[in-house]
Amino acid sequence: MKREKGQTKKNFLKGIIQENPLLVSILGTCPALATTKSLEAAIGMGILFTIVLLCSNVLISLLRKLIPDEIRTPAYIVIIATFVTMVKMFTNAFLPELYSTLGVFISLIVVNCIVLGRAEAYASKNGVFDSFIDALGMGVGYTLSLCLLAFFRELLGTGGFTFGQIFTFIPLTKLIIPGAEKFAISLFQTPAGAFIVFGIVLAVVAFIKNRKAELKAFEAKQAKLKAAEEAKAKLAAQQAQGGQQ
Repeated sequence: MKREKGQTKKNFLKGIIQENPLLVSILGTCPALATTKSLEAAIGMGILFTIVLLCSNVLISLLRKLIPDEIRTPAYIVIIATFVTMVKMFTNAFLPELYSTLGVFISLIVVNCIVLGRAEAYASKNGVFDSFIDALGMGVGYTLSLCLLAFFRELLGTGGFTFGQIFTFIPLTKLIIPGAEKFAISLFQTPAGAFIVFGIVLAVVAFIKNRKAELKAFEAKQAKLKAAEEAKAKLAAQQAQGGQQ
């Protein structure tokens, strides 16, 4: 049971850290750049994306043995498109501000390579529970990545954050960082600003990965040298003992 819990945790965390779909695999960049002008919009996009990914992964896992290989990809697309349509209709009915803000990018979840990729690479080969955890991890990882980009874009572009414009069921709240509004750069609210922030975030992620790899290589080298020294000392002790005899 402990091993299963550990595997479940690993399966969930891989989508957030090791295999983050946006910051590591560099997938789904188009909606990421287009829907991160505000933190609120990024949260909304992440939630809708996660819902579609969860539902499609679970259903594809349930039907994986019934769908012939010849029509596997078209069948997956139909399943994903069905859930996207349902999410789109729900959003339009109950969250019209979110629907108008995200616009066509809700429909484009159908062709998002993350959703279809998880269906092909994971849901079609694993059970329902594992597919659900995989989708949840990937969805949370993608949502956190969107929020990270939106945090810097909205902060640098407006000098603060606004909540309640899209999610109208919460009170309208504006959080202005003291002094930051004077230095706000509207460039970060444009597509060019999105590319700049995305590039900087990717550079930081790459730097962290490289540092970890270097540290791991250094530790492996040190362990190898230590093992060699211990073997040398052991051999010398054996030779000394043989000389005494």
